[in-house]
Amino acid sequence: MGSNSGWSAKQNKQFENALAIYDKDTPGRWENIARVVGGKTVEEVKRHYQVLVDDVKQIESGHVPIPCYKPPAGATVVEGHKFTDDEHRYDLKPHTKML
Repeated sequence: MGSNSGWSAKQNKQFENALAIYDKDTPGRWENIARVVGGKTVEEVKRHYQVLVDDVKQIESGHVPIPCYKPPAGATVVEGHKFTDDEHRYDLKPHTKML
């Protein structure tokens, strides 16, 4: 029996982890994901996945503006990258964004 209410942060995390374990080729994928999440039906899990897919498409198509975050205290900007004090201390290179 599933819940028609929203998804908790814990359920979302369980959902994300289960997606990583049960890929599209896994037999019984949606049943396994629903079991891992708990309290959701297979249909609710499928709908939740479709919402996720739609959200990603919106983001990738540029329809969702990227938020402008304030740099943390002690951070400096170097060639478009905000280095923290720890990065300066250890001379760490900025991470490349991988999508």
